[in-house]
Amino acid sequence: MRYVTAPPATLLAAPGTLAVLGFGAVTAAAEDPRWLRLPLMPLDAAAIAEVWQIDAAVEHGRAGAVCYAAGGGWLFGTIELDEAAHGGLERATVAAYRALAVFSAARAECHVLRIWNYFGAINRGSGDAERYRRFCAGRALGMGTAFADGYPAATAIGVPGAPDRLQVYWLAATATGTRVENPRQLSAWRYPRAYGPTPPSFARGMRLPGAAGLAISGTAAIVGHVSQAADDLDAQLAETFANLDALLTAAGVDGGFDARSPLKIYLRDPAQAARVADFLAAHLPAAVPRLLLAGDVCRAELAVEIDGWRFPAWRPVMEKSVTGR
Repeated sequence: MRYVTAPPATLLAAPGTLAVLGFGAVTAAAEDPRWLRLPLMPLDAAAIAEVWQIDAAVEHGRAGAVCYAAGGGWLFGTIELDEAAHGGLERATVAAYRALAVFSAARAECHVLRIWNYFGAINRGSGDAERYRRFCAGRALGMGTAFADGYPAATAIGVPGAPDRLQVYWLAATATGTRVENPRQLSAWRYPRAYGPTPPSFARGMRLPGAAGLAISGTAAIVGHVSQAADDLDAQLAETFANLDALLTAAGVDGGFDARSPLKIYLRDPAQAARVADFLAAHLPAAVPRLLLAGDVCRAELAVEIDGWRFPAWRPVMEKSVTGR
């Protein structure tokens, strides 16, 4: 997985391309199940794509609501649903996760390792009516018993703008991964009732099969189950990095972050982008790929969230990449 400035058509035509995710002004000229346009605007670059590539042939297609691409034991899947057509976010989430579960059960790549969820107005509504809490309820109902053996790693981010579309995409494999929890944080599915009737359903991280790397779930300034430093962006960033470091240690990953660690940073207030970029420059090696995006965190008091990957040594597949500010 890399962040690149190459045109989507070029990326899709390259051997072994499993997925291309577009941000900002990136557009694709043709329909392709491997292409997904995400309405998250980059705050530090004009047009960026994220490309997933494997050392294998790729087949792709559609199965009901699911678009997919697969090869070499890996699978990229996407579901996009109109909320209004399903009676609102909660019901759309139930439909999306039921479709994901049914599709995955029929595939050799049946082990879902990592899921991303994007939808609008994540903090709108109060108490149990908050949209994030309704999403959590729909996700749990739609999952059913699909993840009875343990939840995948995950991210849920609010897209600035009108709430009208739920986007879910995921990585699956023919082999199982190993779930990782953060010793500084209570496991999300054990959150107390204060956070809603249905706790979030995800693992803090996932070690990919075959020592292929670590998938890092959305991570914010939460210690135990309590948000930290509600009015202090720098303190939130420091707590977030303490959580990331603890997760790497729990996963048995040495060396922190480097060029093999592409990170996404979701920021609620775009006006704070330069401040966040300065913090990242001071706390990360320059070679760490980072993508700063406008996005709302699932807790209204939190300003920033980070997710990403930590890969072992890998061979670059595109020459032109984004590795710094």
